[in-house]
Amino acid sequence: MFNKLGLNENIIKGLEKQGITTPTKIQELSIPCILENKDVIGEAYTGSGKTLAFVAPLFQKIDTKKKEMQVLILAPTHELVMQIVSQIKLLSKNSEISVTTLGLIGDVNIDKQIKKIKEIKPHIVVGTPGRIADLIRKRKVTAHTLKTIVIDEADNLLDNTSSPTVKDIIKATMRDRQLLVFSATINDSTLSLAKSLMKEPEVFKSTEKISLNPNISHMYIEVDKREKFETLRKLIAAVNPEKALIFVNRGYEINLVTEKLQFHNKSAFAIHKGLSKEQRQNALESFRNGKINILVSSDISARGLDIQGITHIINLDFPSNPNEYLHRAGRTARGNNLFGYTISLVTPKEKAAIRIYEREFNIKIEKKSLKQGKLI
Repeated sequence: MFNKLGLNENIIKGLEKQGITTPTKIQELSIPCILENKDVIGEAYTGSGKTLAFVAPLFQKIDTKKKEMQVLILAPTHELVMQIVSQIKLLSKNSEISVTTLGLIGDVNIDKQIKKIKEIKPHIVVGTPGRIADLIRKRKVTAHTLKTIVIDEADNLLDNTSSPTVKDIIKATMRDRQLLVFSATINDSTLSLAKSLMKEPEVFKSTEKISLNPNISHMYIEVDKREKFETLRKLIAAVNPEKALIFVNRGYEINLVTEKLQFHNKSAFAIHKGLSKEQRQNALESFRNGKINILVSSDISARGLDIQGITHIINLDFPSNPNEYLHRAGRTARGNNLFGYTISLVTPKEKAAIRIYEREFNIKIEKKSLKQGKLI
C-alpha cells in the first residue's frame, strides 16, 4: 500500500480518486528512495505507472509556499510533455495540493512562454531539452532553484543527439540537486552515461518489462519489400481497423505512406516532428473521436502518444530491435480496450528476428497471409 512507502495522506487520497490504490513494482521501489533524496535510475515497461513513480513523491517534496521552480522534468516529445503536465494537474486537483506546472516545448513562441512563466510561477517545469536550454540561457528557467531533475525516456534523451543539451542543463543546476532517470528500456550505454551524471544512484532494472500484455495477438505476413505498400492496403481492407497506428522506420517515409493511403481514400494522418503543436493536438483529437482512424508514425514521433483505444498496431517496417517491438506493441490493448493486434510485414531477411522476439517476450507471432480479401 502507498502509506507504507511514506507518501502522505493527501497524495494517497488523490491517487485513490484516480482509481489507483496499489503501487506497481516500479512505484514500490522508487518512491521511498526519491523521498529520501537519493538519485534513482528506474527501468519500467510502457504502462507500468512510471510517471507517477516520480510525480507522486515529488509532490511531497515541493514547498508550495515558495513560488519558485523546484522540479524540472525533461521529456523527448511534445506529447509526452503534455501528458506529464496533465498527470501533474490531475494529481494537484485530486490531492488538493496546490502544485503548479507548465509545459515548455519547441515550436511555440518563446516570448509567450516567458510571459506564462511569470504568470503561473510553476513549481514543476516539464519540457523538451532544446527549449529548456534556451530558457535557462535567458535566465527564465531558474536553474539554481531546481532541487530535482527528472529525465524521462532516457534511452532517447541520453543518446548521442540529445545528451550534450541534457548535460548542459544538468551542469547549470546546483551540485546537490537530485537526479532521477526513467525509461521503458535502458541499455548499457544509457546506464553508464546516467551513472556518470549521478551520485551513487539506486538502480532498479524492471524484471517485468519482458512481459507484453497477454491480450495482444501477434501476427506477421511475409512480404517482398517492393510489395509492402500494396500488402498494407489489402491488410487494412481485410481487417478494417477501428483505430490503427502504422509504424515506419524512417521518418521521411511517414508523409509518403500517409499520402498513398489518402489516395486510396483512407482517413490517415502523418505524425512527424514538423507538425506544429496545434496540428498535433487537432490530429490526436480527430483520432480519438474517430474522424481519423489511421495514424502513421516512426518510433521517435510516437514517443509519448498516449491514446486509449488503439485496436491495431501495424509494422509496415519491422522494428529493428526487441525494445522497439515492445514499445510499439505496448500501445494497443490499453485502458478499456481489452484486446489488440500487432501485425508486422516482414521481408524474408527479417524473418530470423521473429524467433528472437518470440523468445525475448515469450509470445507466439503467428504467420498469416491475405487471401480473397481476408487475413487467414
